[in-house]
Amino acid sequence: MQDPTFLIELAHTKMPFGKFKGRDLIDLPEHYVVWYHAKGFPKGKIGQMLGLVYELKLNGLEHLIREIKRKHQQPPKR
Repeated sequence: MQDPTFLIELAHTKMPFGKFKGRDLIDLPEHYVVWYHAKGFPKGKIGQMLGLVYELKLNGLEHLIREIKRKHQQPPKR
């Protein structure tokens, strides 16, 4: 992960599909992220982000993303 804006983007990304569609990725329930980890994350950027959310939750570091979200405004839509 070399792009320094990746964490800022993660802080503002919402789940695009499924049971928790529209919820911030960092706010997904832990059991759901663990389920995805066991099932396999989707391909692409959303999968990378979910993988990082899994690692952050596993290590109790969600607060870092919430702090980034507070410090950085919503990035512009592409």
